[in-house]
Amino acid sequence: MKLKRVSKWSASAILLALVVWLFIAYWTSTNECDRNTGAPANPMKAIVHCEYGGPEVVTLVDVEKPSPADNQVLVRVRAGSVNPLDLTIRGLWLLRPISGMRKPKDTRLGVDYAGTVEAVGKNVTQFKPGDEVFGGKNGAIAEYVCVLADRSVVLKPANMTFEQAASVPVAAITALQGLRDKGKIQGGQKVLVNGASGGVGTFAVQIAKSFGTQVTGVCSTRNVDLVRSIGADHVIDYTKEDFTKTDQRYDLIFDLVGNHSFSERRRILNPNGICVMAGIGGAGWHDGIAMRVAGELDAYVRSRFVSQKFIAYIAQFNKQDMTFLADLMESGKITPVIDRTYKLNQTADALRYLEQGHARGKVVITVE
Repeated sequence: MKLKRVSKWSASAILLALVVWLFIAYWTSTNECDRNTGAPANPMKAIVHCEYGGPEVVTLVDVEKPSPADNQVLVRVRAGSVNPLDLTIRGLWLLRPISGMRKPKDTRLGVDYAGTVEAVGKNVTQFKPGDEVFGGKNGAIAEYVCVLADRSVVLKPANMTFEQAASVPVAAITALQGLRDKGKIQGGQKVLVNGASGGVGTFAVQIAKSFGTQVTGVCSTRNVDLVRSIGADHVIDYTKEDFTKTDQRYDLIFDLVGNHSFSERRRILNPNGICVMAGIGGAGWHDGIAMRVAGELDAYVRSRFVSQKFIAYIAQFNKQDMTFLADLMESGKITPVIDRTYKLNQTADALRYLEQGHARGKVVITVE
């Protein structure tokens, strides 16, 4: 009985401490918007969100223009693009212990960029002013961004526009690493891409084709011609046909939607096939998202006990893969699909459109 009372009081004390910590963390949560009250000495335009909320919290403001450190490159941004990641501005409660309880710790927006090198640090030898580059860096939707020269920045292919190059980093890295590293893609395989018309999906179709595979894309009626035009050998209109109820079998499923059960997808996988779970459909919070997350977790666990594998992952930037993607673009094996283009001061509108979940390819921001 004594041990039971001690355990009870210990649990109560831990719970109380957690509640107190969350309360303090919430009310002391702050960000640079609260600290930067004066005008910047060397201003540039940037997109920020000082509070959590929808696209309406996104604003274009003057911030301090960065200066490159010895190992950095200063890039004048010509274009950027938005990704579902940027919709975390809504501040899901599960993420707030990391991103900031009451206000976002990181107020800047965007990762993808393409632009022109304006200055380099004294230790940088691989880039020079005037070089056209693209890559990934937090806070990229702005007039300038400072990036580490040895990380995820590479020369832009001459045959790509800034807008095309800016649409590549997050989406194409996600597709490449999912197909190659997690899906173990090989020439001659049969690959299915579920969600083939979106930002990641349009890259996945083209990257899978570059490995010499036979690709089937799944999309809605209005996107059938688009998916076929980027190289898919077969296209399934999900409004007319359920791909899990056909006789076709696949070596690899790259699933960006997660709208089918473990058993349904397993049925169309070959005995040693792999299903790479790369998304849960659309962007932002939408109906059924909780069930899809639960379904993907269930598939991941259950696949531990069968020959087919269901794999989830988080893509990581690195220079080698960015160079690989640049080579694919230069050779014409990848051509970015751009749905709509917005100006820097229209970024909120771009996020609203992305949040609807019907973008065909990428949504790009131009920076003049």
